[in-house]
Order: sequence, then C-alpha cells, then structure tokens
Amino acid sequence: MPKEFSRTSRLGEQIQRELARKIQFDLKDPRLGMVTINHVKVAKDLGYADIYFTVMGARGETDAEIRVQTETILNDAAGFLRFELARFLTTRITPHLRFHYDESFDRGHHLTNLIRKARTEDEVRSGRSAAQADGDSSSDE
Repeated sequence: MPKEFSRTSRLGEQIQRELARKIQFDLKDPRLGMVTINHVKVAKDLGYADIYFTVMGARGETDAEIRVQTETILNDAAGFLRFELARFLTTRITPHLRFHYDESFDRGHHLTNLIRKARTEDEVRSGRSAAQADGDSSSDE
C-alpha cells in the first residue's frame, strides 16, 4: 500500500513555498508581474521539478505576451532560484527547475463560460417553448 504523501510530493510543497517567497522578495526584474506558484511536480529521481504558475499582468500588454515574458524571465532565473533552493533544502540533490504557465485556470474559465452560455440558450429555448405551448393551449379554447 503506497504512502499517503510521497517524498516527492512533500518536497514539491516545500519547493513551492520557498519559490513563492524567493520570487516575491529576491527577483528584482521590473517586468515580472504578480506570480503565483500553483503546483510543483518533482521527478522521482529528483532530477527535475516542473513548476506551474499563473501571473497577473502589467498594463498595456496582452495576456499571451505577459505569459511568455514571465515564463522566459523565470526560466532565465532558474539557475539563481535553484542555487537559493539548495541553500534551503536538506536534500543531497536539488532539482533543475522548469517553469510552465498553468493553463488549468484558463480552461476552467472557458468551460464555465460555455456552461453559462448553454444554460442561457436552454432557458431561452424552454421559455420560447413554454410561451408557444401557452399560445397553443389558448387557441384550443
């Protein structure tokens, strides 16, 4: 029976907390918006850690530009962040960091909009059907 929390998931949570702190206070890039670390997935051999983030953007830029720019900034700073993590972690190996924009929030928002649109269309159809049914029953009398 597997353990409830594996070593890699515990390490991922620890990396997530520490990276959030380091990105907020130690990275001094003015192009960097408000970054949120959503999830860290650590490989079983501790060789790599995939970090999923979201970002609130700056003015005058599109969301896509902000995402690409932030991902580039974070991946360029991965060496510095890994060095800082190595000072904090008590593991023999510090994973290489790979940053990825977390699209699950955008997908969830898109699906919510689709559901809302479908419900509205359904209500319009059922309202139209009810009005037609009322009109048909009044014409029978």
